[in-house]
Amino acid sequence: MLERVYFISQQTATKTHLNAIEEALEAGCKLVQLRVKKEPEAVVLEQAKKAKALCDLYNAKLVINDYPHVAKSVGAWGIHVGLQDMLPREVRAIVGPNMIIGGTANTFGHIQQRVQEGVDYIGLGPFRFTSTKEKLSPILGLEGYQRIMQQVRAANIQLPIVAIGGIVSDDVPGLRDAGLYSVAVSGAIMTASDPLAEVDKINELFN
Repeated sequence: MLERVYFISQQTATKTHLNAIEEALEAGCKLVQLRVKKEPEAVVLEQAKKAKALCDLYNAKLVINDYPHVAKSVGAWGIHVGLQDMLPREVRAIVGPNMIIGGTANTFGHIQQRVQEGVDYIGLGPFRFTSTKEKLSPILGLEGYQRIMQQVRAANIQLPIVAIGGIVSDDVPGLRDAGLYSVAVSGAIMTASDPLAEVDKINELFN
């Protein structure tokens, strides 16, 4: 299913999405998300084809953010949709029965909503401020995660929940102990002096 380290691509002044994905794959990430915003679908499709080829080379899984037709076209492992994006049932109608669908949440209410919508995993965040996202939802911090995960356990919700938003390896023990299944990272890998060591450290902390 999900890996413990979930890399989310971002473009910087010096790196393209594909550069970032290739570096993450070289560092040992086995699950990467191509997260391109505000681009025409044709542009995203070209990037997705290249990202899929890279993932295949490294035996990794590719998730496409927010473009179900692109995800289907390139044979991605999964698709991820935000709270303002297309409804999961509409996505499912496009991508078919087998593709993994993830959905964003910021509150326990959102998690309940996502469960009813039939997603396969939930990305819960943000943990702290992150520059990769416009219109950032209220920041949860560790206490917010602990509170929400207590509600998740009380409701007997079994879906894997991924922590997201400015996370680095030092944050993992607290999140793991709160009951998060895995962490989504971006800058932690892209700015690390040793990305391979960062990925290894996160995996070891979960194991």
